[in-house]
Amino acid sequence: MRAGKPWVKLAVVAVVLVGMIVLANALGLFDMFKGGTLKDKVERMDALFRGLGAWAPAVFVLIWIAASVMMLPGLPIAIAGGLVFGAVWGTVWSTVGANLGACLAFLIGRYAARDMVSGWVEKNKALKKIDEGVRQQGWRMLMITRLVPVFPFNIQNYVYGLTNISFGTYALVSLVCMVPGTIAFNFAAGSAREVILSGGQPDAVKKTMMYLAIAAVFFVLLSLIPGWVKKRYAGAVDIAK
Repeated sequence: MRAGKPWVKLAVVAVVLVGMIVLANALGLFDMFKGGTLKDKVERMDALFRGLGAWAPAVFVLIWIAASVMMLPGLPIAIAGGLVFGAVWGTVWSTVGANLGACLAFLIGRYAARDMVSGWVEKNKALKKIDEGVRQQGWRMLMITRLVPVFPFNIQNYVYGLTNISFGTYALVSLVCMVPGTIAFNFAAGSAREVILSGGQPDAVKKTMMYLAIAAVFFVLLSLIPGWVKKRYAGAVDIAK
């Protein structure tokens, strides 16, 4: 019985994920990516989420959560958020969705799929360094692996569930470290939304320039952060290498 319990938990997670995919298909979310110009696709996405009304943010957040748990790339979803909700609300809902997804993956790794994730770590020397880093550096290891591209982002979520880092610390540090990138990509996408859907209206042009400027600031910040982290926390970075 004890050996079977993890698989029961995994089966429940799998059923939930499949259900979310079926729901997304029923809502027509996959229709957004059919052929046509970029303007056509943005208009389809915009119309689809407008049609969901007050449920639109919840559906978008669920998409983020499902993608995080299934270890799918988050960048396309972040860009879609900016295109659909605009720069500001795209940033808000992407931040909520990405963080909730990362937290759920952490909890799955800690409780529902601990044996499976342990198997991944045992087969991968690089992943073992995460546990060693947390034991030596605590939350700083999490910050480093979030800000410096050392390990694949999504698999980290599961592996940190095996470490002794607390859930609260994990959630808070992950949230803070996700924000700069989320702002950069959502504001860049939000500027594209203004150009595509506005028809060149003067107010939209002003918004576009402002959003692009904000995105540029955060992209520069993102390019500088890894170097600063490597200098400031050289010992922890060495563990992660």
